[in-house]
Amino acid sequence: MGKDNKYRANKIKQEHTIIEDILPLLEKVAELNIIKSIIPGRINRRGGSGIPPHLKLKYPTPSGIKILAKNSSSIQEVFVVTDDVDQAMELIKEIEFVK
Repeated sequence: MGKDNKYRANKIKQEHTIIEDILPLLEKVAELNIIKSIIPGRINRRGGSGIPPHLKLKYPTPSGIKILAKNSSSIQEVFVVTDDVDQAMELIKEIEFVK
């Protein structure tokens, strides 16, 4: 039998907490065929002013792309794994809640 993936729902690793209202945004990114995996990272608190949840593209990494997920009270690092960083960045930029 294969290895148990108890922390993975679709392409999103959920071993750690994902900040409120961000999971649906990550699920939309995960729908892209070019995306292999999404790995949420550490969470930091921030002073907020009621901004809507959104994702912000940051920069390429050795395995893909770093994204910041933000809501009104928190910011979370998210790592997207892909084999084609340039194409993935272009497709992610087209999603309405990505800045």
